[in-house]
Amino acid sequence: MKKTIFFKISIGFLALIVLFSGVILLFTFNRIHSFYIDSITQELQTLGAAVEQDIIEIWEQPCPQKMNDYFKDFGQKIGTRITLINKQGIVLADSDEDPGVMDDHKFRPEIIRAFSGEPGQSIRFSKTLQKDMLYVALPVTQDGKVKAVLRLSRYLRDVNILISGLKKSLFRFILIVLFLSLLGSVLVTRSFTRPLGELSRAARRIALGDFETKVIIKNKDDLQELARSFNYMTEKIKSLFSEISQKKEELSSILLSIEEGLLVLDKNGKIILYNQSFQDISKIPAEPGKHYWEVLREPQFNEIVKAAADKGSRHSQEFQLNDRVYYCSINFLRMREEMVITFHDITNVKNIEKIKRDFVVNVSHELRTPLTAIKGFLETLEDEVEGRPLDYIQTIKRNTDRLIHIVKDLLLLSEVEDKVDVFKKEKFEMAKLVRNVVNIFEPRIKEKGLEIKINIEAKLPRIQGDPFMLEQVLINLLDNALKYTESGRITIELKQQNRHLTVLIQDTGIGIPKEDLPRIFERFYVVDKSRSRSMGGTGLGLSIVKHIVQLHGGSIDAESTAGAGTKFNIRLPLG
Repeated sequence: MKKTIFFKISIGFLALIVLFSGVILLFTFNRIHSFYIDSITQELQTLGAAVEQDIIEIWEQPCPQKMNDYFKDFGQKIGTRITLINKQGIVLADSDEDPGVMDDHKFRPEIIRAFSGEPGQSIRFSKTLQKDMLYVALPVTQDGKVKAVLRLSRYLRDVNILISGLKKSLFRFILIVLFLSLLGSVLVTRSFTRPLGELSRAARRIALGDFETKVIIKNKDDLQELARSFNYMTEKIKSLFSEISQKKEELSSILLSIEEGLLVLDKNGKIILYNQSFQDISKIPAEPGKHYWEVLREPQFNEIVKAAADKGSRHSQEFQLNDRVYYCSINFLRMREEMVITFHDITNVKNIEKIKRDFVVNVSHELRTPLTAIKGFLETLEDEVEGRPLDYIQTIKRNTDRLIHIVKDLLLLSEVEDKVDVFKKEKFEMAKLVRNVVNIFEPRIKEKGLEIKINIEAKLPRIQGDPFMLEQVLINLLDNALKYTESGRITIELKQQNRHLTVLIQDTGIGIPKEDLPRIFERFYVVDKSRSRSMGGTGLGLSIVKHIVQLHGGSIDAESTAGAGTKFNIRLPLG
């Protein structure tokens, strides 16, 4: 603190004082020097004007010696060297030297100016006297004409001695001022920096966790107000720190209590936060700052993270790790560019589902043989029995057929869910598949007197998937449309939207009530059970449709209003 503020302010004050003092000294010396030169010049001009008439009178007398004696005598009286120069620059008389040995003065600056009719002045070193001299040249006029130049000169030694003495006095004065100013600046600066030092030391103590620190400043100025604000800030920091510590403990407790694995990644894929459950899942020690692939070395998980990062939105997917199955859910935080990942262990759920599927498959296989046998015997009895018993046999046969259909649908649904040897991808034209399915149902459509409208967009790209399974989708949906539509029209549309192929199947049938719409894709769920039984429905058709569409990476949704028909919208990815 002292070095950065006290030292800087003191040195700054001192530099400013030295600068201003130097400027003042320079200005003062120049002004004093100019004042003395101007005063001496004025004095010499006055003396020259006083003897101008005497010089003219002596000059008119034919006696050069008399003029020279006059100059020597007058020069001694006034303590000034005087010289008379004619227009040719020849020295006619001089108070200090023999005119005969003196140089030509015609080109001296003060002489040139004087011959122009104005007083001339010059300061230079005299080669004759070997001293600095002040020269003042005055024109000597007669009848309005300049006849000669009277030059008066004095040594500058006295002026220099006077200025040197003045300089010493001013320097002493300035040194005293500098000392007093520096002392004052030190005192003022210390009174300012001492409270700042206390604030700095208090800030360091607070940074180390001592929130009981208080700063007391007695100065009744802004620094005292600053100290009060600092103390108030300390109280707030203490309160916030206590609150944050409590929240941190709560968060730690929550993270420890969560059974699901939790992992938070930054935009570079580095770990920010994790819990013990994730550590148990990964089996490799995790640390904040590590990349997630250093801890969870599973290619499938890397693909899930990359997919979420590319989409920039929520993404969920299952994957296997260490003989366990996890449902991985990723939430993408756009503002912070972070990902929050949760790991749900669904191994037991998957095992139970597998047991259920195996049970359904086994039961279905076991039921298929006796049901076929029952149907065969019923057909035999049907040919031999007449009357009322025949009605009973036909009822039994009809329900047996329904059981056989349910068994077939259960087997197909199990195959689709297991995804084992059923999904064979190939390139094919969806438009051709739609037309083939419509041809299958054409007799039934004509029988019910319905209108079918097909809208297929031109030049649709080929789709990649299993044509047999997608044919099952179209058959199930068209079969439902025919069952529940007594009059009106069935519409099929096929078009491309971005990178998806959209299949729209809409009817004008009885529709589906709003409360039943969310559950229509559940197994064995039927809206009108009595109507469904009479029409041979199993309640598995839409569930099979949804699984097949999802197996192709697509989606299906339904819109319906009771009494106004139903619309199914299928979106399948292209390529």
